[in-house]
Amino acid sequence: MNTITRWNPVSEFEDLLDRYNRYFGVSRANGEREGKDLFSRSDWAPVVDIRENKEAFEIDAELPGLSRDDVKVTVHDGVLNIQGERHKVKDTGDHTQHRVERVYGSFQRRFTLPDNVDENSIQARFQDGVLHLTLKKAEPAQPKAIEVNVE
Repeated sequence: MNTITRWNPVSEFEDLLDRYNRYFGVSRANGEREGKDLFSRSDWAPVVDIRENKEAFEIDAELPGLSRDDVKVTVHDGVLNIQGERHKVKDTGDHTQHRVERVYGSFQRRFTLPDNVDENSIQARFQDGVLHLTLKKAEPAQPKAIEVNVE
């Protein structure tokens, strides 16, 4: 006996979005799909605010539920890297979970730094689930004139 399956274009579109999000390392912000846990993958990225003033660039990254030991900040070849992991609380079995919307797993954000950032003066502070980075600006390099003798 043949079974007729109804085509659901929305479901196919959601599958496409899931693959796209996994490829670029982001997750969808809201919603659940029946039979699929959208947030079980380790593909989330903290949101950031980036500001600039005369002296520095400032980056605030929201990392709720993490401690400073869960986060690592590095700079290499002009790229600022923020990475870490949010661990899921172990289920003890003495309660029933009705909804899980928070994302868990490892994350990574990378930012290419402008040429005028002094990589040796970066300061980091972690408070109330927010990582605050201050990247001081370097003095702009003055062009060097080279005299050419023509004979």
